Formats: sequence, C-alpha cells, structure tokens
Amino acid sequence: MALPPYASPLERLWHRVYLVICAAIFLFLIAPILIIIPLSFNAEPYFTFTDKMLSLDPAGFSLRWYKTLLTFGMINPDNPDTWAWWRDVWENAKWVQAAKNSIIIGVFATLLATVLGTVAALGLSRPEMPYRRLIMAVLISPMIVPIIIVATGLFFFYSMTGLAGSYLGIILAHATLGIPFVIITVTATLVGFDHSLTRAAASLGASPTTTFFKVQMPLIMPGVISGALFAFVTSFDEVVVVLFVAAYDQQTIPRQMWNGIREQISPAILAVATILVAISILLLTTIELLRRRNERLRGIQG
Repeated sequence: MALPPYASPLERLWHRVYLVICAAIFLFLIAPILIIIPLSFNAEPYFTFTDKMLSLDPAGFSLRWYKTLLTFGMINPDNPDTWAWWRDVWENAKWVQAAKNSIIIGVFATLLATVLGTVAALGLSRPEMPYRRLIMAVLISPMIVPIIIVATGLFFFYSMTGLAGSYLGIILAHATLGIPFVIITVTATLVGFDHSLTRAAASLGASPTTTFFKVQMPLIMPGVISGALFAFVTSFDEVVVVLFVAAYDQQTIPRQMWNGIREQISPAILAVATILVAISILLLTTIELLRRRNERLRGIQG
C-alpha cells in the first residue's frame, strides 16, 4: 500500500522500516524451503551445497534422489524400465506404499471431516442453536489443544475400543483433526449468506433437503471445498497421531520421513519435502482462487 502524498517524513521512515521488517520475516519463514529445494537435486549424498553446486556445474546436480523414491524397497531395482519394473515399484517401493496410504487415508478422512464439519457449521450458524459458543469451542478444540495430548488420548481410547493399529482408526483420527478447519471455513462462508433465500425456497414449497442442495450448497461450496483442502493437508502432513495409533506396517509419507531421519539419513527426504512443498503451493493456490470466488459471490448477493 502506497503512502499518500501528504505523509510526513516520520511516516515515510516508518513505512520503509515496516517493509524491511515484513521482508525479513518473510525471508525467515521461506528460507528453509529455499534451501531444501536445490539440495534435493544434489548429486552427492550430502545435506550441504557442494563446490560443484555452488559453481553451478551441471555435474553437481542430479535426479538420483527422486529416482530413489521409486526404487527404495524394490525387489529388482536394476531391471530395465519395463512393465514388470513399474509393477515392482507399485507393489514394493516403500515411498510409493507410503504415498498410497497417505492419499487413501487423506481422501477418506477429508470426506468424513467435510460432511461432519459442514453439518456442524450449518447448525452453529442458526441463531436459535443453544450453547453455540460452547459447542464451537469443543468442536475446534483439536486445532487448539497440543497434538501430543490429542494423540495420547486417541491412543488410550483406541486401545480400549480395538481401533488401534487399524486404518479405520487412523481415518477417524485424521478426520477429528480436520473437522475444525471445515467448521471455521464453512462458518465464515455462512456469515455472508442471505438466509432470505432459504425462506423464499421454503415459501415456494421446497423441502429442507431440496433447499440445502439447490440453494445453500452452491453458494457455500467455495467454503466447503476450502475446508476440505485444509482437512486433506492436515491429514497428509500428520505424523504424531500416526506414530501413536497406527501399526508398524501402516506407513504414511510423514511417518516414512520420520523413520528415514531416525534410521537412515538420505537426501531422498529432501526430494519428498520438495514434492510436498509443490503440492502445498498448488493447494494454497486453489484455496486462494476459491476465496476470491466466494468474495465475488458475496458481492453479487449484496
């Protein structure tokens, strides 16, 4: 935001200092990502920049660690790249198995969190809802309470109910962590919702179900999708809960990265981190586009 022409010298000085502070904070936050991405292309098995990388020598860069994501855990990684090789990758490569688990768990947890969170947001948006603030505080508590406490509670609860070590238990746990994000985003969308539209639909004879799917859902869809994306990212990046409630062979990408850091330090972890950064940027871009669409819809309603 530019300063007005009548700004005093002190205001201009503070504006420049403010920009420097913002740039320093942004650099502090983005610096780890800026370091990880080029290191993932290191030709050597090091976590530091080599002399060849610093001199921009092509020999210092390689895709070997991205290929390692496909070959680690394979039975015959040295075979030619044939259909059998790719089948070996799909069935045995540990990083691929972890990716499949993360995607499957993330999708089902997102669907469950989106449905439950949207229903909860619709109920909490009604003025006649009793104890709205208390219920809202309880529902978003998994986002506020330290994750280690949530994971410990889930571990003891799952131990008693038999859900420990099951994919259903992991999905329910990740859905629990994703529901608060769905509630917040959908509730924010419902703040600008014109409830006269639902009353008009009811006066024309539409049932509550028809009113929801034909009137409410199309208008709050950007908030629902944004909440679903946040829930998916939460599930895809979660490692603490998985360490507590999952079985040993139920590996997700974050847990595989954790195991790699503990057991075998490899720049392949940096390659995975770079891929996750790219996915996060894509999802954040989608969320921003949905936010802008939601603002346009509110403008049309106003």
